[in-house]
Amino acid sequence: MTRPLRVVAVSGGLQRPSKSAALAAHLVDLIAHEVPCEPHMVELGQLAPQLAGAVWRSQLPDAVEQELAEVEKADVLVVVTPVFRGAYTGLFKHFFDFIHQDALIDKPVLLAATGGSQRHALVIDHQLRPLFSFFQARTLPLGVYATDQDFVDYRLQSETLIQRTQLAVQRALPLIELGCHASLASAEEMAAA
Repeated sequence: MTRPLRVVAVSGGLQRPSKSAALAAHLVDLIAHEVPCEPHMVELGQLAPQLAGAVWRSQLPDAVEQELAEVEKADVLVVVTPVFRGAYTGLFKHFFDFIHQDALIDKPVLLAATGGSQRHALVIDHQLRPLFSFFQARTLPLGVYATDQDFVDYRLQSETLIQRTQLAVQRALPLIELGCHASLASAEEMAAA
């Protein structure tokens, strides 16, 4: 028995519309074109008022708790954050501070970021990879970084960026499928027990 992959995208964009959300949606669409999946988008900008004052997970409202649970039970994560001051947003980090430290073990994570210029492109390797290494997630081999010039009206317009997103997903597919088989085997073992 197989089920569609649960692909959860987390957009750290604080506004709507958001370039980070647009990039996340594009990456999820590319994955969905290749493998059957159930996509879900978490937009942190929409959760900010409910998330910002909490120190403990028990203080979070149900809406935020549901989104955390979606991330924790995902088969694949697509995470996209805008870059502020050389790093992911504080809200992005605050959200992931509430994720259980063992919830993302071996989970494939496609990393992406958006920024005003190319000088922030290393955020993927210097900020995002270490964060998801803490969770023991499987960060996928190729990250995607987009600048403001890659978008027109919050839509990807740069052919170079579009090709990069396609290559990132193509390079990720073997690891996504491997992670999916591992998740299904684990679920079947739990059901048999």
